[in-house]
Amino acid sequence: MKRIYLWVVWLLLGVTGIGYSQYYDGGLGHYGEEGGRFMGGLGFASISEDGRTRNYLSIAFRPELSFGKIGVGLNINLLYDIEGGGIRAQDWDSSYDYLRLLRYLRYGRKMDKTYARIGTLDAARLGHGFIVNYFTNEASYDNRKIGLELDLDFGEYGFESAVSNLGRSDLLGLRIYLRPMYTLDIPVLKNFAMGATYAADLDPDVNAGSDDGISVIGGDLELPLVRTSVFTTMLYFDYAHIRGYSSVEHRTRIFGAGKALGIQAGVGNLLGMMEISARIERRWLGKEFIASYFDPFYDIDRFRIVSGDTLHKADALLGVTEETKGIFGELYGGLLGNKVRLLGMMSRLDSQPHSGRLHLAAEAPDLIPVLAAHMTYDKGYIEKLGDLFTLDERSVARLGLGYKLKPYLIAYVDYIWTYAETKEGSHIYRQQQRIEPKLVFSYNF
Repeated sequence: MKRIYLWVVWLLLGVTGIGYSQYYDGGLGHYGEEGGRFMGGLGFASISEDGRTRNYLSIAFRPELSFGKIGVGLNINLLYDIEGGGIRAQDWDSSYDYLRLLRYLRYGRKMDKTYARIGTLDAARLGHGFIVNYFTNEASYDNRKIGLELDLDFGEYGFESAVSNLGRSDLLGLRIYLRPMYTLDIPVLKNFAMGATYAADLDPDVNAGSDDGISVIGGDLELPLVRTSVFTTMLYFDYAHIRGYSSVEHRTRIFGAGKALGIQAGVGNLLGMMEISARIERRWLGKEFIASYFDPFYDIDRFRIVSGDTLHKADALLGVTEETKGIFGELYGGLLGNKVRLLGMMSRLDSQPHSGRLHLAAEAPDLIPVLAAHMTYDKGYIEKLGDLFTLDERSVARLGLGYKLKPYLIAYVDYIWTYAETKEGSHIYRQQQRIEPKLVFSYNF
């Protein structure tokens, strides 16, 4: 196991940046106020891996700027070896490491007429999420990738797209949709839409000689019933099927399908105290099918080696030998004048053990004048209530708490539970824990 501890509170290194939400992102779908903020620090890191511990001087810069629809964020982390001298070579041994200095560059926000983002994908989603749902290409903190999202809405038609890794062929996803009655002046029916989605990982194990590609295609319908400034509600239906070959027995064909019927409702800016949206859907899932196949855990599950055994997520489809039914729910929005922002998702099958999945994200930067807090948490293979908040190999989590020494100066401590490859390209993952105390300067303009 690899553990990293930052023992000395980070020292202030700069000025300018944006709000707390962009510091950890988390799928809440907002990006702070226009302007900027700089976050950076200087400290010490102790890294234990492969039975050896080394001490480093840690230097970090995380500037972020937001001007209108345009936002940009960098993520520069340098570890200087105190004993041997020099920057830690493992962090800069390929040209792609330098591209990862760009955390993201974006235009607009998800659900805008035009939305584009390049860099880290924190919560990529296509359509209603039945195929691609809150996918992240940063599940491994040390192996962040450069991805791309591009959505365009022309009224009568449009598309959503996501590419998880511009460096090689990983997840590729596209949803196109059509509003056939958009030009008609008919309430409700005007916004009726039909969509089609294709998402695939053509080579999960990075071995051109293997035949382990997996793809999901689907169609959907949606009918917004009410659209006002205070209340919205929508009915939707999704159908999808997975196809490919098992990576354990290469000629074992996978072909499973599923469908879902759901309702979504939202309340916007109610008395300035609440802006919240929720949805719930009933799922009918066939053999060799998993809903939201490309989920927050996919980058870890797609291909890894555990105790010498090669595991692929596609292999798990062969274990789905019966048709099942299940429930999925989601809640997100802001409370108390947006002082608390949250997102929660939970899914579970009626009769399949260890089928529960949980995703949570929350932040409260101004709820208590002297405190700031943020949290993200993902958990898979949940069976009972006691599994929900036990950190183990099924978990990815981040928790931060800050004390405002001044309105612009915050003493922060982050606890991060994630994964890291034991060696670049090995696909052998180990749990990794980080404790990062830091002194953050926050100046909004």
